[in-house]
Amino acid sequence: MSGFFSKVKKGMGLGTEPDVFEEAEKEYVEIETDAAEEKAQITVRPFNIEDFSDIKDILRALREGYTVALVNIKPIKEKDVIELKRSINKLKKTCDAIDGDIAGFGDDYIVCTPSFAKIYRAPKPKKKD
Repeated sequence: MSGFFSKVKKGMGLGTEPDVFEEAEKEYVEIETDAAEEKAQITVRPFNIEDFSDIKDILRALREGYTVALVNIKPIKEKDVIELKRSINKLKKTCDAIDGDIAGFGDDYIVCTPSFAKIYRAPKPKKKD
């Protein structure tokens, strides 16, 4: 490596005086990557919505960007359909804001994903006239 910097110095006409190139050869900075590696893991996490206030945890997890949420909506659906619609609308708005995706999975589950994941949707069959 020192040969490379020497050739660069000679090519630039800098001579042999000590300068930044020699300091660069002797010192380096080590960057810790442990924190970045922990955040890079993707978590698939189940949630239950029994009340509108239960979506706060789901929204927080989605905004962090590393969680795919599997949301059980059966408890709130049995209690109050209006609260269910309110909850789903809030989840939709958050998914749109983070460029995520949301889809129903059966009658009792919703899947919410952050921007790196999209939910597969089967192509709709064409209607015959």
